[in-house]
Amino acid sequence: MSRTVNGLDEIKALAGHHLGYSEWREVTQDRVNTFADATDDHQWIHTDPDRAKTGPFGGAIAHGYLTLSLLIPLWGEILQIEGITMAVNYGLNKVRFPAPVPVGSKIRLGATLTELKDVKGGVEATVDCVVEVEGAPKPSLIAQAVYRYYA
Repeated sequence: MSRTVNGLDEIKALAGHHLGYSEWREVTQDRVNTFADATDDHQWIHTDPDRAKTGPFGGAIAHGYLTLSLLIPLWGEILQIEGITMAVNYGLNKVRFPAPVPVGSKIRLGATLTELKDVKGGVEATVDCVVEVEGAPKPSLIAQAVYRYYA
């Protein structure tokens, strides 16, 4: 469910709150292959579904960095920010991949806006991100993302 805020003051009011979840998104073999082509990472556990069936995960899995890259569109489903001039990915404080994302599964993001601080011309938001695989007992990604929003 998406929430919309207008301007930096409304973003600041969300500090310390869990903002909800994105929609479920299927991770397809086509998406995995496209990511492999973009990054030159064609390891068989990602791109060879037949061979991957005999591997440690019982099938092809998404690249960890593919899952990480999906934070951007998934975060955009949770929070829409209007009344700003620019938003940038400032970095990551922590990233872990506790469990694989099987190809064909669905993932979603849960996000908590843990910290907001003023920076020149804007604010810096620290977001605790947890990517879940539908029906899986453990998350596939835990990350702390840092975004900057400018007035």
